[in-house]
Amino acid sequence: MGLSVTTKRRLIEPAHPVLSLRGQCELLGLNRTSWYSRALGTESAENLHLMRLIDEEYTRHPFYGSRKLLVWLRGQGYSVNRKRVQRLMGLLGIQGVAPGPHTSRAQPTATIYPYLLGDLTIDQANQVWCSDITYIRLRRGFVYLVAIMDWYSRYVLSWQLSTTMEADFCVEALEQALGSTTPQIFNTDQGSQFTSAAFTSMLKDHGVKISMDGKGRCWDNIFIERLWRSVKYEEVYMKHYDTVDQAGHGLAAYFEFYNAERPHQGLGHCTPAEVYMGESCPLLAA
Repeated sequence: MGLSVTTKRRLIEPAHPVLSLRGQCELLGLNRTSWYSRALGTESAENLHLMRLIDEEYTRHPFYGSRKLLVWLRGQGYSVNRKRVQRLMGLLGIQGVAPGPHTSRAQPTATIYPYLLGDLTIDQANQVWCSDITYIRLRRGFVYLVAIMDWYSRYVLSWQLSTTMEADFCVEALEQALGSTTPQIFNTDQGSQFTSAAFTSMLKDHGVKISMDGKGRCWDNIFIERLWRSVKYEEVYMKHYDTVDQAGHGLAAYFEFYNAERPHQGLGHCTPAEVYMGESCPLLAA
């Protein structure tokens, strides 16, 4: 007799030292969506509410650290301490510009690459790609979103959702983006997902130079920070996703709109797709 779905879920270890979540699910014959549905209910309703507030305030002020967020939350009438705010920020995968404890950090043995974009003129598509992870709230839980974007055109090349901060979903997004072309440089923060051997080796195998932001410098990856603001204010905060599948469908529709229909002032009111594909912009021709 085979194992029940409930038993298979209990066997999954998100922090397994060798096997990724994806690998464990494949070995057990378990759909990852089934595991996600169990994993989402681990935080209390109060903590989920606080995480939503922290997420919204951090999106408005991405330079806020735990101290400023603590002061802001207390100003809203919430009785919280800094340790709790730090833990919830860790779950969200965010940090302020001031150095301090956080969860999105490189492994002690990981190689940290220099920041290559400081004096670089970026004037063509596929010259620089960038990536980051953000938190997407559900009605009774949360998931993480990773996106890979072309720096010059702001075109979103790929994205993936996950309920854990393991590197797996970032590697999947990278594999998808590299399926059609490669950039000269790939820029990320120093998070463990991006310093992992699986992620960096894939870039090296494709001959891509690796660039990483300085610690606590949220503006080094400024365009993807702006992408998160657009995603959240134009899609996530206006919707109430109940499930991972709903979030996936909503984000898929939004990224299609973002790439092909949403004009950007910084692109001369062209869309990311028009700039990335080198097409003429009807608004400029008018």
